[in-house]
Amino acid sequence: MSNTAADPVPTTPTDAPVRVGIVDDHESVRLGLQAACENAGYEVLFAAATAQALVAGLAGRKCDVIVLDLSLGDGSLVTDNVHLVQTTGSAVLVHSIADRVASVREALAAGAAGVIPKSSPTTTVMAAVASVARGDVLNNLEWATAIDADRDFAKAQLGRRERDVLHLYASGLPLKMVAMQLGIAHSTAREYLDRIRVKYVEVGRPAPTKVDLLRRAVEDGILPGLDATEADRGV
Repeated sequence: MSNTAADPVPTTPTDAPVRVGIVDDHESVRLGLQAACENAGYEVLFAAATAQALVAGLAGRKCDVIVLDLSLGDGSLVTDNVHLVQTTGSAVLVHSIADRVASVREALAAGAAGVIPKSSPTTTVMAAVASVARGDVLNNLEWATAIDADRDFAKAQLGRRERDVLHLYASGLPLKMVAMQLGIAHSTAREYLDRIRVKYVEVGRPAPTKVDLLRRAVEDGILPGLDATEADRGV
């Protein structure tokens, strides 16, 4: 399972700079994030006070990550903003104050790849940007807290082997390694994964991506969320 707190800040595999967009209605925050990104070697394509202004300013360019504030002065909705910036083909990293659990949960449900508190050190925020840019799951205390705060769902009725597959796959193993560890064929592991996704759709909790499957595994107790001690240790 990915963990950004202690990770180095890498570039993309081709050594091209990570491309970042920033949405925050406070100019000082935008400027601070932009400076931090540029100091980390990232390329900030555009920064704006609203999601609409960002999409317009990008003019078709694709970011690797869009750092999105949850509460914007234009009165826009969290879900709408996440969906709007995702139309650019970019991953979304929520940048929020720690007490907005309901809004964080809404952003995650809309498809945001992770959440990083505004109180985090700059190095931690930059590591989170890099993690989301390379497609890793950003599983941290704030993420787990938002999941734990939401218990308005029905658990999928997974069999023992399905739970085993989900546990290993959502922990970060490639499906081929999951099959090897369980002593089953790769095609069989794929069938189990397909069944798992079908079962989550049936209870109204679709999980089309690996990030979604991680959320479901945490929600249903198949994988633990991080506690404060683990987060502090960077586990």
